[in-house]
Amino acid sequence: MAQNAMAYGGAGQPIIEVDGKLQFSLPGTPQFPSLGTDTILKPTFDWQLDSQAKGSRTAELSYVSGGMSWKADYNIVAPETGDAMDIVGWVTLDNQSGKTFENARIKLMAGDVSKLQPQNQYMFRDAMGAAQSVSVNGAPVVTQKNFDEYHLYTLARATTLRDRETKQVEFLRANNVHADRIYVYDGALIEDQYRGWSLYNIRGNAEYGTKSNPKVWVMLEFKNSKANNLGMPLPAGRVRFYRHDSDGQMEFTGEDKIDHTPADETVRFYTGNAFDIVGKRVRTDFKVNSMQTWSDESFDIHVRNHKTTPVDVRIVEHLYRWNNWKITAQSDDYKQKDSQTIEFHVSLPPNGEKKVTYTVHYWW
Repeated sequence: MAQNAMAYGGAGQPIIEVDGKLQFSLPGTPQFPSLGTDTILKPTFDWQLDSQAKGSRTAELSYVSGGMSWKADYNIVAPETGDAMDIVGWVTLDNQSGKTFENARIKLMAGDVSKLQPQNQYMFRDAMGAAQSVSVNGAPVVTQKNFDEYHLYTLARATTLRDRETKQVEFLRANNVHADRIYVYDGALIEDQYRGWSLYNIRGNAEYGTKSNPKVWVMLEFKNSKANNLGMPLPAGRVRFYRHDSDGQMEFTGEDKIDHTPADETVRFYTGNAFDIVGKRVRTDFKVNSMQTWSDESFDIHVRNHKTTPVDVRIVEHLYRWNNWKITAQSDDYKQKDSQTIEFHVSLPPNGEKKVTYTVHYWW
C-alpha cells in the first residue's frame, strides 16, 4: 500500500506526516526504516531440533566459552616460634563472560590443559564420578577427584556468578602442617653477558663463574601427605607467608608460587634471603690445557652465621664447564644432586663460620 507524506514548514524543526501519523526529526537527520522483529541485536544461540514424536525431552548442551577463569591462592601462617603451620586455600573465580549465572553448579579443572588458542589453564568443566571431599567444620566445601589426566574440584554449594564479578571460595584448610626451614647458599653469580653460553664457550673462559653471590636463600618445605594433615592434590597458585609476632599480630614474611602438586609430593617454597647468614665464594685456582683437553678449578666457599642459634646450610655448586668431571679434592662430603650439581651440607654454630673447599677436574 502506498504511503502519503506531507511536510509542514516551521522554524527550525520539520514535521512529517506519513499516512496520517506525525513524525518529528531534527534538521539534517536521515530517516531510517524499522529494523523489523527478526533483527538480532545481542549474541543469541538459535537451536532447531528435529524429533520423530511430540513430547518433552531432556537435552544437554556443552560448548567451550571464554571470559571465565579461576586461580588458587594460599595463605600459610606460622606461630611466633616453630614451623607448625596453618594453611588456608582459596579459589578465586573471575567472570568476564558478559553474562550472569544464577545458582550455578561450578566445577574447576586444574592441570596443563592443551588448547590451540591462548586460554587460561584453569577451565570450568562438568563431569561425573566419585570424589574426595575437603571439609571445614565438618561441612564439605569443595570435593576433589581425578579426572582424565587432571584434577577436578567441585564446589559443594551452588553460587551466583555475576558478570564482571570476582568471587572467592575457601577450598582448603589444614592445621599443624609440619614444615622444615632450609638455608641454601648458591654462590655462583653468573652475569647477564654469559646468558645462553654453550659448554664449548664456558669450558676455557677464565672469567666465567668468578663473581660471588653473598645471599643465602630461605626455603620452606613440607610433605603433602595425610600424615602431615594434607594429602590433597594442590592446584598451582600464589602462596603468601605470615608469622605471628609476640604481640599476636601477623606479619607478612614472603610469597612464592607453586606448580600443580600431587598428593604425597614435597612442596618447597622460596620465601626470601636470610638477613643474618651470608656467604662468599672465591675461586683459588684455574688451569686449562686445550691441547690435552682438560681443566682444573678450585674454590673456597665461606658461610657465616650471625644468629644466636645454630643453623644448617646447603651449599650448592654447579659444575658448569663440561659434562665429564670428577671431584679430586674436597674438605667435606658432598651429595650429587644431578649430572652437574653437588651439595655440601654444613652446620654452623651461633656466630660461627664454615669454610668448604674443593677441586674439580674436567675432561673432554
